[in-house]
Amino acid sequence: MSSETSPHKPRVAVVFGGRSSEHAISVLTAGAVLRAIDRDKYDVLPIGITTDGRWALTADDPERMAIADRRLPSVAELAESTEGGVVLPVDPTNREVVYSEPGSVPKALGEVDVVFPVLHGPYGEDGTLQGLLELSGVPYVGSGVLSSAVGQDKDYMKRVFASFGLPVGPYEVIRPREWDKDPAAARRKIVDFAGEHGWPLFVKPARAGSSMGITKVDDLAGLDEAVEEARRHDPKILVESLLSGREIECGVLEFEDGPRASVPAEIPPVTAHDFYDFEAKYIDSADGIVPAPLTAEQTAEVQALAVAAFEAASCEGLVRADFFLQDNGEFVINEINTLPGFTPISMYPRMWQESGVSYPELIDRLLQAALERSTGLR
Repeated sequence: MSSETSPHKPRVAVVFGGRSSEHAISVLTAGAVLRAIDRDKYDVLPIGITTDGRWALTADDPERMAIADRRLPSVAELAESTEGGVVLPVDPTNREVVYSEPGSVPKALGEVDVVFPVLHGPYGEDGTLQGLLELSGVPYVGSGVLSSAVGQDKDYMKRVFASFGLPVGPYEVIRPREWDKDPAAARRKIVDFAGEHGWPLFVKPARAGSSMGITKVDDLAGLDEAVEEARRHDPKILVESLLSGREIECGVLEFEDGPRASVPAEIPPVTAHDFYDFEAKYIDSADGIVPAPLTAEQTAEVQALAVAAFEAASCEGLVRADFFLQDNGEFVINEINTLPGFTPISMYPRMWQESGVSYPELIDRLLQAALERSTGLR
């Protein structure tokens, strides 16, 4: 027998699910990542977070992490136990993950070298998980605490972009206390906004994604119902005017020499839906056009804006930046996603595939960048 030992394979904890309304989308993303990750290069530990916040040891079974008969998957269906929990250390000198069940001796699952968080929305994409990993001293894929929080909160995201001179569309914010204390005054604030910018309006949660909780409101009659729908996902809501034009997306990926932009994509009008909502994205699978049919000048402009948004929010790793190309030929940035979807139909991997970076290569590049980046101030 040879005395040489095999090289250590980095251990990747793929953390998915979570407590947000985007739980199922996160499970879909995890399934795609688990299929693509190079098992010859990495050891993998799937960890699912249930909707009530329990960290569960789950089966490494991507086939069960897919939409079946229009039914969305969940961590509860994948968990190996209904009570057992996974615990990450909060001691930066110890990266050992422990699994415990009531009445049983805790079991060590080994050390984790890097975390690939594929959580979407609050309690995962918003800096909360990133803060835990910083305390633990465990490297992770994607942006840090502040950038993740800014990328999740559309109010502060737009404020940051505007402060850097990036083009942002008209919007209004209704904070929780405003609606709870004086809903009539909050409603007048929205009506005044509509008076200035016109109907229809989009009412959306300030800190949600995957088009969750968004309503297109054509007149005053539908306003209260739209506000309540948004507040089911987030007590802080955003009201935006309708921006007439084309929906353009662009991926940003961090390379050794800095962030680069992918070829852009276009989300064509969705005839069966009022707008590019959750059903269109994930159930009916609206087809994005990659690359977007833009002029060379428009492509260069949107790529430069995407990288500028990445830098403005101090992002790391990856971002998907979403824009409107208005009828007057000007781009307006709608939002960024610091942990965009990696489902088979997701635009981010499709844009990079068209840009010459395959799905497995994309996963590998993100993991390698995370392993090389220290936690803490940087």
